[in-house]
This record gives sequence, C-alpha cells and structure tokens, in this order.
Amino acid sequence: MANKKCVVALGRNSFSSSFPKQQERVKTAAKAIADLVEEGRDIVITHSNGPQVGMIWSALSEYSRNHKERTNAPMSICGAMSQGYIGYDLQNAIRTELLNRGIYKPVSTIITQVRVDPFDKAFNNPTKVIGKVLTEDEANLEEKKGNHIVEISDEEAREAGIPEGEKGYRRIIASPHPIDIYEIDAIKTLFDNGQLVIAAGGGGIPVLQQYSNLKGASAIIEKDYTAAALANMLDADELLILSSCDYLTVKGEDGSEVELKEISKEEAEQMVADDKFDAITSLPKIEAALDFVGVKDGRSACISNLEKVKETLDKKVGTWIN
Repeated sequence: MANKKCVVALGRNSFSSSFPKQQERVKTAAKAIADLVEEGRDIVITHSNGPQVGMIWSALSEYSRNHKERTNAPMSICGAMSQGYIGYDLQNAIRTELLNRGIYKPVSTIITQVRVDPFDKAFNNPTKVIGKVLTEDEANLEEKKGNHIVEISDEEAREAGIPEGEKGYRRIIASPHPIDIYEIDAIKTLFDNGQLVIAAGGGGIPVLQQYSNLKGASAIIEKDYTAAALANMLDADELLILSSCDYLTVKGEDGSEVELKEISKEEAEQMVADDKFDAITSLPKIEAALDFVGVKDGRSACISNLEKVKETLDKKVGTWIN
C-alpha cells in the first residue's frame, strides 16, 4: 500500500525566540514527525515563525538605529531569515530522530515565496503583532517609516519593563491570504522522490508579482492558510495542524467549553457562519481545514496536539474534519 501524503503545520509551541530553548523544542516536533513517518506518511512540513521573525526584525531595527549607515531590513527579508534559521534547527532535529530509529530519509528546507494580492483588504486592516514592545520614541520612529503602530495596555507595558507612567506600543502588519507558491515544483519534485521537505515556513515569504519580478511585501501570511494551499497543490491525503491543544473548542449553550472531536465539513461551515471560533487562534485553523477537505472527496484534516500524534492517528484525540 502506498504511503499517505500528508502536510503538517507546526504551531509556535514547536519553537522559541530563545536559541537554546528552540533546539530543545524542535526535538519534540522531530519525534512527532518521525512517528508519522513510521505510520506510513510522506510529509511536507510548514511552520509558524511569529516569535522568531519578530526577534529578527527587532534585532535588525535596533542595529540600524545604532548604526546610521545601515538600512532597515524589510519584513520579507526577516521572513526569509526566519525560514532558514528555523529550517536549520528543524531539519537537523528530524534527521537525527529518524537516524536514531534506523530510518534514512533526506530532509530539506526550501526558502519559499508566496504570492499575495496587493489589493488584499488585509493591507488596509493590519492585525499581526510583530516584534518587541516599543517606547513612545521608538514608536514615533516606526510611524515615520510608514509602519502601523498600536498602543498596548498598561499591564503589558509594565511586563515589558516600560517605566511607570509611560505608554508601550507594538508594530502591527498585514496578514494577506496566499494566492500561489512559487517554489511548488521544487517542493513536489523532492516530495515525489521520497524526501521530507520543510517549506513555506511562517506562511511563506509574502511577495507581490510585478511582471517577471517578485517584490517582498510588508506582511506575514497565516501559516495555516498556506498549509492548506500547499496540501491542495500537492494533492495530499491529509492536513495535520499540530499545536498545544488536544481539540478545538466552542462555547456550548450553557457557556461551557465543548470539545470538537469528529465533525463533518457541513457542521464546521455552520460553526464558522455562526462565529463560533476565535478570529485569531482557532478560525484560521478551521478555515484552512475546510479549504483543504472541500476541494476533493476522501480527504481528512485534523487539528490536534503535537505531543499526541499516535493518539491523533488513532482518532483518540484531535478535531477531525472529513
């Protein structure tokens, strides 16, 4: 029997903005991926990059402020750096875990560009928080560059070490939907030849197509939507979105949390229409699942716990959408 083709989206709990912590956390992700390989899956992985791309942008912004001859790093370059950095840690951890289990399978990371629409309404309504907490002076500098800034709560400012009585700020950027994945042919070639591929990290580097040129966009793409696009383009059998929770939950009629286990596409669509899901955390996951399973019969998508992959495949945990 042929292996199932599976796209896996790893959440931010697989990584860290601390170098030593990330090298430990990717070991957990590597074990989950190795479990999937042993269970007969051919795999392409995409992943979150929220804390990492924010760390990179903050560091390079600080560097340019202190060295006037240095230019600021565009967000697209920060995204590319995060893909390489996370891919390096992840592919080495997966390679080691597979070899320790007696499995030889090449693991590759592909720096991936994803096309977005310049007229996507997200550019007029940025929502993704990026980077460190800023002082008022730092926030003013960012606004002069044309970046969007929001004021945060007094409690968040205190936690970030902002002096009493002063305000704290964060940069926010757009989160447009993916349209196309430029490196899909390279990803597919490796995937079809038995390699494990890490691609479209952080949702991919958002780019705008200008004739034959690709220009980086100041944005971060939601990785779950790109995972669904990747799974569709590879004609995968499964989409697994792995985070820190066993199930998606919704509010029941009595106000209690109800765990969603196995639901149909139609049930999931109705819950979306009824605004049952949190717009930031769970809605992108369920919409990505629907984007995938709705294209072709026989597909499955699951949102589950990174540390419970075997139980997920046995349908003991996880929100399954069929």
